[in-house]
Order: sequence, then structure tokens, then C-alpha cells
Amino acid sequence: MKIAMIGSGAAGSVFACYLRLGGADMTLVDLYKEHMDKVASDGMDFTIDPDQHFHLDGFKTSCSAAEIGIMDAVIFLTKATQLENAIRDAAPCIGPDTVLISLINGLGNDDKLLKYYPATRCMIGSGSIGTVLNAPGKCTSYPNFGVVMNFGPIEYSKRTEQVGKALEKYFQDGGCNAVYRDDILPLLWWKIIKNSSHSPVSAILRLNIGDTDADPCGRELYDRVI
Repeated sequence: MKIAMIGSGAAGSVFACYLRLGGADMTLVDLYKEHMDKVASDGMDFTIDPDQHFHLDGFKTSCSAAEIGIMDAVIFLTKATQLENAIRDAAPCIGPDTVLISLINGLGNDDKLLKYYPATRCMIGSGSIGTVLNAPGKCTSYPNFGVVMNFGPIEYSKRTEQVGKALEKYFQDGGCNAVYRDDILPLLWWKIIKNSSHSPVSAILRLNIGDTDADPCGRELYDRVI
């Protein structure tokens, strides 16, 4: 299955590496030309914190979706504000059976997909994992315990199930605990509620979420916001 990662910065590169570790045929698309050129020529150095290190070859890269051919699945991991433009720019690599997947956290990503493609070919998801692009061709994952990515169809179809279960296997084989679910909306809302409480409290306290979460008073503040 041919998979394109549209938006291959920190998060896109990390999740693409997990998929590649699991055996996926991956094409990275990003405007960061130095990063794309480095991965194309030398591969990707991928670290799973703290002590797993991989060098991954076999990625195809481009700065434009117009150059990569038709894909079976197109994953979007741009910033949310860039998604609609990314969907339009990805049109040359989207065929009649291509499934589109937004793994961008937050609300409204499904509406942007549905503006251009039918619900039976669209999936959404959300993740909980730290990612860093250390340098061109180098990225690091800071995984949490448990499931770090949930995704599923906006409207069930045999095609979304086929692609979704294939992606789940690639992720799992690559060491990423990602799960395909037929009913994704409750987990999407859980992530939104978590972000809406954890992020502002940590921002006001000027602490990262891990430090705030480690303190009982920080967790009480989260509960009060919720």
C-alpha cells in the first residue's frame, strides 16, 4: 500500500518512521526542502526515547504532492490552519479509491476533509506523543504509555476499514501503539477535552504538561477546568 505523509515535520516524520519500521511504502511531502533532500539521499535517523535508535532507508520524498503519483492513503499531519490548503494541494496524488486521513489534533479537521471528499473515504484521529525534528533527516519520538494514536472513519466503508486495518498493522509492527476504531468520535472528544484543560493550565503555570501532571495540585486544576 502506497502511503503519503503530507506535512513531514516533527509529528509527520515520527509517525512516518513508525510506519516505515512496520514495512510501509512511505512518501514524505513537505516544503522543508533541506529535510526532504537529506532523507532522500541519506535516509532518516529515528530515535525512540530513551535508547532505541534506527536508521531508515527507502523513503521517497518531495516538496509537492503533484510529483508523487496516486496514493492508496494520504495522511495529513500539517498544522490545523494549513490543512485545507494541504488538501487542495494534495489533489494530484488522490485517486478515486484513495483514503484521506487527518491525524491532526483538534476540532474541524473532518469538516475540511468533507468539503472536498466523501465521508466514506475519510478518516480522522488524534495522537498523544512527543515529537521533535532534531535536524534535517533526524527525528525523535517521546512515547507515552498505552495507546498513543486512535483513528477511524468519519463514515464506515469497506475501503476505510481495509486501509485503516492495514495502517494499524504497519503502526503496530513498527512499535507504535496505534488503534483503528469504527467509532472514533468519543476518543476524539476525550483528546480535545484533555488538551483544553492540560494545555492552558500548563501555559499559565509556565510548566510542561508532564511536570504539571506529576503534581496533585496540577491534576486538581485540570479537573476544575474540565
